[in-house]
Parts: sequence; structure tokens; C-alpha cells
Amino acid sequence: MATNNFSRASLILPIYLPALLLSTGAGIIAPTESIYIKSFELSYTLTTFVIAVSVVGNIPAGILVERIGRKPAMLLGLVIIGVSTIVMGTAQHLFHLIGAQLIGGIGNALWMLSRHAYMADVIPLAKRGRSIALFGGVNRMGTFVGKFGAIFLGANLRLPFFVYTGFAVVTLIICFFSIPGPKQYPKIQTPNAQQSYLKQLLHVSRHHFGLLATAGIGQVCVQTLRRGCHIIIPLYAQDVVGLTTRGVRSVETISSAVDMSMFPVAGFMMDRFGRRYATVPGICIFATGMVLMPFTQTFTWLLLAAILMRFGNGIASGTMMTLGADLAPKEGTGEFLGLWRLTGDFGGSAGPVVVGNIADLFGLGFSGFALGGIGYLAVGIFLWLVPETLQRE
Repeated sequence: MATNNFSRASLILPIYLPALLLSTGAGIIAPTESIYIKSFELSYTLTTFVIAVSVVGNIPAGILVERIGRKPAMLLGLVIIGVSTIVMGTAQHLFHLIGAQLIGGIGNALWMLSRHAYMADVIPLAKRGRSIALFGGVNRMGTFVGKFGAIFLGANLRLPFFVYTGFAVVTLIICFFSIPGPKQYPKIQTPNAQQSYLKQLLHVSRHHFGLLATAGIGQVCVQTLRRGCHIIIPLYAQDVVGLTTRGVRSVETISSAVDMSMFPVAGFMMDRFGRRYATVPGICIFATGMVLMPFTQTFTWLLLAAILMRFGNGIASGTMMTLGADLAPKEGTGEFLGLWRLTGDFGGSAGPVVVGNIADLFGLGFSGFALGGIGYLAVGIFLWLVPETLQRE
């Protein structure tokens, strides 16, 4: 429920600060995660498969968010994230990696869905674009800080996971004391409240199938491009351009600085003109940078292509979360957002699969072309098939 006296300052402790901290931890592991996994003497296909399995857990997470409440779901998600990163950092073989990714996928789903549902509850529609774009910007700031800090961690590929665990613990403490409990934000009672959660999930999926089949597919394409970008840049930098671990982290850090600087533009465009005015140009620029990447052979040219990608991604900052919050019904918000995140994470899993399989068959350059084509497909979907969701209050 959006309150009339809402201010973005009221989200600093419960939402923005935890987002900054946890994304900083994630940023520390991001530049070398795919390199670390591949160091277990895996092929590109197996490397990306390990990354892709984290998609599981979205539907049960959506049900849990509605059943146990926003705050307990956030706290449980953080605990699971901490456990999974420890397992990743101490992994000795492939099955440890897969188990850690499966556990971490459930934790991340709980964490993201509970925050998404909480913001949908408290942020009025007219302020939602800027508020969620700010949320995306804070995440990008944290990612940048983490990637910058990772430059000074040396060549140890395990250490970043333990640093991430520390950030998860601090975030857990802050959320425990700052997130309002269920009494402050009661669950909306609906005629479906007595149904089983599985029936409620099916009810929501049937009644919103059209949205999930159009906007959802568009989100699949966007998240395929985004997740593929996170994987392909480090692998391409190391295996094709021949950069050191420090060089890979430098490319990621500098391009992330451009990404995080664009969220005010994204929020203004979404609330002033409409959601698609940020989504369409942003993803188009992103896809163009991805198509140009295979033509780069030096640090400088790869960095320029990465900057173009992250510039476009920054313009589209928060667009998928804002669209999901706009489309979510009052009844079954958690279930709808669970399905919405499932479509996004399907794309998040497809990204690694596209990169890995095509790279093993034809090379990493062809993976870049494929990801760029998927990005252009997303542009067409949001331009012609998805209606504008911004409505003036």
C-alpha cells in the first residue's frame, strides 16, 4: 500500500543502504566469478551452466514472501546468501560449485522479491520510477565500489567470496533493526486469501498470462543480455585480449562507473515521459556495444565497448523492476513478482547458456553477436508489444 506521506528518505535504512552494502559484496566477486569457476578446468559450457543454475527458487520464494512476510523473507534470504558464498569460497570440485549456486539462487530470490514487494507496497505510482531507478543506481554504486576494491585483492580468486559474506552479515544486522514488521505493513486481505498458495499462484498466472507472455518475454531478452554481459566481458578479456586479473577488474570497474552515473537520467525519463522511453534507447545502445565487442583486440577498444554497453544499461536502470511493480496486482503481489522474477531469471540463465554453448562451438566473439541480437529483439518487444504503464495520479 502506497502512503500519501511517502518520501524517498524513508527508504534509506530499510532499502537503499542494504542494497548498497550487498551490491558492494557482489561487485567484489563479479569480475572474476566466471574466471574462478572456469579455473576448475571446466569448458565454457560447464562454466556457464554452474552460473545458470542459480535460477531455481523464484516461485517458492514468491510464495514465502506472501506467507511469512517481507521482513522475515529478507532476513532468511540474507542468511542463505551468506552460507552459499562460504560454500563457493571453499569449493573443491564441480558439485560444490553447483550446490552453492543452487542455495544462493534461493537466497537471492527471497532477498530480491521481498524488497521488490516492499517497494511496491509503499511507493506511490507517480514516484515509483525515480525511486526504483535510485534503487538501481544505488546497486550500481555498490557494484562499482566492489569492483574497484577487488582490484586490490590480488590474484586470489577465493578471497572475494569471504569478503562478500562479511557484507551479507552487516546487511542482515541493518535489515533486522530497520525493516518494519508485519504489523506496520499488514497484508491486504482478498477473497483469495483462504486459497492454498499454489492455487493463488495458478490464479495469478492465469489472469495475467498475457502480460507475462509479452512483457515477460521482453524481460527474458533483457536479462539474457545483462547476465551474458557480466560473464562474457571477463572471459573475453582474459582468453581473447589476454588481460591479467588486474586488467579484467579494471575494465569492469571503469565501465561500471559509467553505468552507475546514469540512474538519475533513467528515473527522470521513466516518471516524466514513460517507462519505454528509458527501456528502448537504453537496451538498443547496450546491444550495440555487445555487437561491437567481438571486433576489439586491445584493452582500450574492449574498454570502450564495455563503456558503451554499461552506458546503455545505465539508461535502462530500474526499468524491469519498475515495470514489474506497475503490473503487479494488489492481490497476489508476491506471487506475481515471483513469476515476474522467474521470467527475468530465465533470461539470466539463458545468458550464460548462450555464451557457453556458442563459445565452445564458434568462439566468444559469436556469443557477443548472439547476445546483441537478443537485445535488439527486446527493443522490438518493448517498442511495439508492451503498453506504457505510467499513469498520471
